[in-house]
Amino acid sequence: MTTVIWIAVALLLVGVYLSWTAGRLDRLHARIDAARAALDAQLLRRASIAQELATAGVFDPAASMVLYQAAHAARLAEDEQREVAESELSQALRAVLAESAQVLAIREAPGGPPMVEELVAGVRRVPMARRFHNDAVRAARAVRRHRTVRWFRLAGHAPFPMAFEMDDEPPTSLTNRSAG
Repeated sequence: MTTVIWIAVALLLVGVYLSWTAGRLDRLHARIDAARAALDAQLLRRASIAQELATAGVFDPAASMVLYQAAHAARLAEDEQREVAESELSQALRAVLAESAQVLAIREAPGGPPMVEELVAGVRRVPMARRFHNDAVRAARAVRRHRTVRWFRLAGHAPFPMAFEMDDEPPTSLTNRSAG
């Protein structure tokens, strides 16, 4: 009789462990979804600010066109091309705002100071949002690699989480100017 009790206790403990692991994995997937939504919002905000800046008439036509096209492409990119489009927007921002004189010209334009502050906030928040997303992905991947999770298919039909890799280095003129 005690053997049956021990087997029942062992099965109960295994069931509790599997349930806890499945719940943890579900929470990690929810965290990934929330982090991805926050990242998407920050990327959209950065692209919108870049488009607004490109149409403000502060830059020469060529620089405005480069920045506008990169921002427009980033806003409209499908998921498969999103990382590349966002990286190209980062490169365009660095190219257009390569010197502190450009940032100063924006600040001196009508409505310029708030635009610069918004852009500085945007280029700072994108790397943070991407880091939070990628940390959540890394945690979920670590749990999903466990044999128990694979054997009992605790992840269900959820797709394997993918990190968001992009060039998110901000223009040095923005980070130096805002720091000073």
